Amino acid sequence: MAVKGSGLGLGLGLAAVAEVLGSSEQALRLIVSILMGYPFALFQRYFLFQKEVYLIHLYNTLTGLSIAYFNFGAQFFHSLLCVLIQFLVLRLMGRTVTAVCTTFCFQMMYLMAGYYFTATEHYDIKWTMPHCVLTLKLIGLAIDYYDGGQVVEALTPEQQRFAVRGVPTLLEVSGFSYFYGAFMVGPQFSMTDYQKLARGEMTDVPGQRPNSFVPALKRLTLGLICLVIYTLLSPYVSDEYFLSDKFLEQSFWFRCFYMLVWGKVVLYKYVTCWLVTEGVCILIGLGYNGQDENGKPKWDACANMKVWLYETTPLFTGTIASFNINTNAWVARYIFKRLKFLGNKLVSQALALFFLAIWHGLHSGYLVCFQMELLIVIVEKQAVSLVRNSPALSTLASITVLKPVFYVLQQTNHWMFMGYSLVPFCLFTWDKWLKVYSSVYFIGHVLFLTLLFGLPYIHRMLVPRKEKLKKAE
Repeated sequence: MAVKGSGLGLGLGLAAVAEVLGSSEQALRLIVSILMGYPFALFQRYFLFQKEVYLIHLYNTLTGLSIAYFNFGAQFFHSLLCVLIQFLVLRLMGRTVTAVCTTFCFQMMYLMAGYYFTATEHYDIKWTMPHCVLTLKLIGLAIDYYDGGQVVEALTPEQQRFAVRGVPTLLEVSGFSYFYGAFMVGPQFSMTDYQKLARGEMTDVPGQRPNSFVPALKRLTLGLICLVIYTLLSPYVSDEYFLSDKFLEQSFWFRCFYMLVWGKVVLYKYVTCWLVTEGVCILIGLGYNGQDENGKPKWDACANMKVWLYETTPLFTGTIASFNINTNAWVARYIFKRLKFLGNKLVSQALALFFLAIWHGLHSGYLVCFQMELLIVIVEKQAVSLVRNSPALSTLASITVLKPVFYVLQQTNHWMFMGYSLVPFCLFTWDKWLKVYSSVYFIGHVLFLTLLFGLPYIHRMLVPRKEKLKKAE
């Protein structure tokens, strides 16, 4: 019942609490682990702020390892091994392309092997969950370390900002990897920001602890609200219902509506974790992101969610921009932009999404989900362009009395096909997601593939030639 390596009494206690809450013991351990970030952060604020940096690294390493052991027992050695090997790669291979390629291949292959040997047909909280977060950290570290040895003028402003100039010690790499506020579920952050944190520079008041209590409390509160919403609604919209005979007996429109509601609810478990861990990062100062135009401090450096945008946007691109922000930024910085030499933005985007798919796991559902995301984004951009460039459609869209109607229709379409895309992501195997897609007649694929090939012809009919010429200029 208890995770191997933890105390029997504690394991039995957590199992009993999880049963009362209707949750799994592993999920409860995860929630406890990310909430423990707050007392860990308070201790660091009051007893380690601007102390010797090796103490900061040692503290982050030990607290992170304790979280890993609490959740996965002796399996914490997987992360320890990868961190040690990564340090050796940096030291022995230096700032070379070979070091970057070796890091990418080793870390991704280790993660893929973990997925292969631990895979089941259900979503399980196991050591591969934090390890996928760690994999991105270590690959990003290798690339930033490589950039640190390049001529400054040869780097973009973004690359200059994240380039690691010094040579990290083993303790520094360990503290960066095991930082308690991001070890389990993220967010992603750079080694340079972590080094600033260790030196006490991530603060809105130089030389003093950051004034971050209120911003941290706000994110924690918002995260707990999302947790309550998910806890209350998830029993009514389970993944298992999709595969039941009762679901197949329902009408087509009910199946579509269920998919819409399920997709909205299921994402709250991710939103909860990211908001709570963001609060930890803000509390310790890692969330500090400079000042805005009014001189007020910004605490969004580790934001994985833009909650207002997420809840109100009627666009798929808006949801992508507001959801899992730091992971998306990592992929854009280290994968998409590094593929610029291909000379084709669409190919770079497709390869970046392919990387995201296999990074999530080896199940076919991940590939189908991100393929659907790419298709929807392409079609949505075509549709937005059509409405903007067509005088008739832009006039219709600007009618004030019709705007609420259009918004409701857009949101319905948005969340319906967001849920449609999430079905393979959450059901994993082809036999499960294929059964659900068949029950709704592959409506998402049919609709968006039809629009993909049909919208260019509609664009020709509705957009005057002079508008096209003006756009071309």
